[in-house]
Amino acid sequence: MPTSRLELCQLLADKSFRLGEFKLSSGATSDYYIDCRITTLDAKGARLTGKVFFDEIQKRNWRPEAIGGLTMGADPIVAAVAVVSGELHGFLVRKSEKQHGTGQRIEGFQRKGASVVIVDDVCTTGASTVQAIEAAREFGFEIVGVMCLVEREEAKGRSSVEEAASPAPFVSIFTANDIRAEHRLQNDDTKPVMLAAAGTCEICGQPTVSNPHAKRCEAHQS
Repeated sequence: MPTSRLELCQLLADKSFRLGEFKLSSGATSDYYIDCRITTLDAKGARLTGKVFFDEIQKRNWRPEAIGGLTMGADPIVAAVAVVSGELHGFLVRKSEKQHGTGQRIEGFQRKGASVVIVDDVCTTGASTVQAIEAAREFGFEIVGVMCLVEREEAKGRSSVEEAASPAPFVSIFTANDIRAEHRLQNDDTKPVMLAAAGTCEICGQPTVSNPHAKRCEAHQS
């Protein structure tokens, strides 16, 4: 039976990973794009995200009171971990202080001096993660760890986050290469074909096999 971590990787590769030509928020271009929110807002994906993050937190013995990050990439992760853990509170960091009411930037859990973990969905340049780290410390939180769901391993994102987070460690659940590799496995045309549940070959009438190009039996695939 696949682990929660493997299932989450498979879901990200299937739902969130796309090949093509994309312009990133940094202004750079890339031959792939990962929209983690398609997975973290998926019913199964949310459950897996919460479990994988909470398992990692427990494994590292961080013992935070709350988990939070910059809206909106961190939002579904924060909610998922809070629900799955049943013990970690959640908070969200606004990109800027709101201009009405209390004018606060931190929403949700707000106990100064509390130990917290900062989370993000994708780390490219690390700018959004660094914003959350700075805002959390300015508020008065003690950061014990920083986590991202997918690290793109480019644009010096890791070094920027590690510098801002120090002495707290920075952990990525997956790298973009992990997700790309799984995406390739899922779309490998050389994998053995499987009998379809129904259908007949358009040539000889024998049962068809899975093939995106034609409804044919195994003997007539070529």
